[in-house]
Amino acid sequence: MGIEMKIKDIIEGFFRYLLVGGTAFLVDITLLYVFKNYVFADLAETGVYIATAIGFTAGLIYNYIFCLVFVFKSAKEQDKGKSIGSFLVFGIIGAVGLLLTELGMYVGIEILAINYLIVKVIMTAIVLLWNYGVRKIVIFS
Repeated sequence: MGIEMKIKDIIEGFFRYLLVGGTAFLVDITLLYVFKNYVFADLAETGVYIATAIGFTAGLIYNYIFCLVFVFKSAKEQDKGKSIGSFLVFGIIGAVGLLLTELGMYVGIEILAINYLIVKVIMTAIVLLWNYGVRKIVIFS
């Protein structure tokens, strides 16, 4: 496979990842909003961190399923991604992403006094790059 094909495959894979990540983000942020404002409304700021974890976890599961089906779709990549070990690594990478998200949420909300939804969008962009790069290298390469 030539270098042009490798670059093309990487770019196409990244755009598929953006599509899956974008829809996973919708799952994530919708659950964050609903849980923060309706389920954990009485918990004040603590509720936003619990809601962040719930939304992130749902988005992670959604992302895993659709990464296997749509993003990393070559037979070789799918075989690698379907193992229990790969799911655990996927989850560990996601857990690091959750820690980065929670840290960013804390800094944005508590220290910088930015609206939680704006902070979530910023942190999602940062964690998206982390997740794609590490998952592509560790699991699907």
